[in-house]
Amino acid sequence: MKYNQVKDKLLASPKTWLVTGVAGFIGSNLLEALLLLDQTVIGLDNFSTGHQHNLDAVKDVASEKQWERFQFVQGDICNYDTCKSVLRNVDYVLHQAALGSVPRSIENPINTNASNISGFLNMLTAAKEQDVSSFIYAASSSTYGDHPDLPKVEDKIGNPLSPYAVTKYVNELYADVFYRTYDFKSVGLRYFNVFGPRQDPEGAYAAVIPKWVAAVNASDTVYINGDGETSRDFCYIENVVQINILAATAENLTKSEVYNVAVGGQTSLNQLIELIKENLRKNTFTDIVYKDFRAGDVRHSKASIDKAIRELGYDPQFNMNQGLGKLLN
Repeated sequence: MKYNQVKDKLLASPKTWLVTGVAGFIGSNLLEALLLLDQTVIGLDNFSTGHQHNLDAVKDVASEKQWERFQFVQGDICNYDTCKSVLRNVDYVLHQAALGSVPRSIENPINTNASNISGFLNMLTAAKEQDVSSFIYAASSSTYGDHPDLPKVEDKIGNPLSPYAVTKYVNELYADVFYRTYDFKSVGLRYFNVFGPRQDPEGAYAAVIPKWVAAVNASDTVYINGDGETSRDFCYIENVVQINILAATAENLTKSEVYNVAVGGQTSLNQLIELIKENLRKNTFTDIVYKDFRAGDVRHSKASIDKAIRELGYDPQFNMNQGLGKLLN
């Protein structure tokens, strides 16, 4: 397995990494994996959506020596000077900082644009100026928009359906232009529906799995947008960590690239709630209320991961059921 080979190489020759959005769900999981590999990590976050308790959780699993290799900087990617300062002497960048959520972007497109486009451009420009070895950024499956084909393949996209989707597509356009104009290569990882430990169950923009797990555990009502037959390619966080590290250390990239990050599966919302109940052994009646379809949502989503397997050696170790079982048990 290529991932094991890469991890052995990093243990033998540690690098310095920048993780933006380090206090968030995905960022803190990346931090944990890198520290356990004895890497040096600089983390940037403004706590707009991240949490101190995510960093505390990583501290609990890392050794004292590993934790000493972590430097946290509280700051904002919308400040270019901050971006420049955290990139000094960095080998690899894992850029996760963004304002996620389709509904949030519909309610406040200006803030979403500022973080996801202006902030992204700050990081990309600063990384180019510092001549980092690799720049990996969180792209999104929302880029596929209204394109009807399943599974989704990287070179066929449709019209974006939300301001959030627009921002993520613009990231890819900037990344491609930076390669063509400055010969600066980067990799965009089109995350599908990522789930796992430390995903926030609270708030209006909480992801569906932690929100529903909390509701079932509390015997609260579960709300489903639409008829429940909307489907997603749910991807466990450990698969996401793997492909970030594989992409950062890839040596065969000839230009800026994008890759789907998923497992190539398809689970409906109706199936998902039953799987959650089964894993939590909560097979008693749960009140389910179906609401209107949500504006900006894609109806069905399923990824082709052939390109990531072929070019990066991506080998997802957890399908939807395995990831959910590990999370809930």
